[in-house]
Amino acid sequence: MNVCEVHTLGTVPFREAYSLQERMAAEIATGIRSQSLLLLEHPHTFTFGRRGKPGNLLWGESELTARGVEVHWTDRGGDVTYHGPGQLVGYPLLRLGRLDPTGRLPQADFVGYLRRLEQVLIRAVAGLGLASGQRRGLTGVWVQPEVASRCSRCPPAAKQAPSKLASIGVRVDARGVSRHGFALNVAPDMRYWQGVIACDLPGATMISLADLLDPVPPMPEVVQAIVVEFGRAFGFEMRLIEAAPLIHET
Repeated sequence: MNVCEVHTLGTVPFREAYSLQERMAAEIATGIRSQSLLLLEHPHTFTFGRRGKPGNLLWGESELTARGVEVHWTDRGGDVTYHGPGQLVGYPLLRLGRLDPTGRLPQADFVGYLRRLEQVLIRAVAGLGLASGQRRGLTGVWVQPEVASRCSRCPPAAKQAPSKLASIGVRVDARGVSRHGFALNVAPDMRYWQGVIACDLPGATMISLADLLDPVPPMPEVVQAIVVEFGRAFGFEMRLIEAAPLIHET
């Protein structure tokens, strides 16, 4: 069975995590490092993908500064999303296969990868006691209004239409190695979502495990659920690696 190294890194600034992905992806492509899954949290950050629209950032510079939010434009797919404490971010660095003559992963393989990431999250939160699912034509993990309707802490809009529990935005580089990944709302400060039109979906409601589960599972329990389902979905032996040496490698 192929090995996937799991690195649980704590809280890492976005720019530092991006540089770490760059270095590790190059090592994975040349075979000197095993395929890997980075699990971490970011300080308050808004990131834009390749299809990002500047107008989807609703807070001005003074508001961003007052709230301690960094803004980064990235090379992943999708539009804008929020990262912050209490949100579990996963960056799978996997060899996804050969690229087609245009230098891209074949579309079917790319979409299949997104669907597998969604299934990892859906099965993990199911094991924690929450039913979620996919939405046709949209990427991510969603909670249906009938689930939220039983929750006294859920925002009213979540009881009218599906709410987004997890976002996914990825890139496959020229060597066929995946970057970026998923962000699962465990117990972040949900007020920060007010600063963006998330994923270019006006009116969409974001939701968290803390809104839906009482008590909310502690982050280590969520991490363990993700690791188990990731291994099952991708056929890996998941191997936990000490975090500190990775962060301080040069």
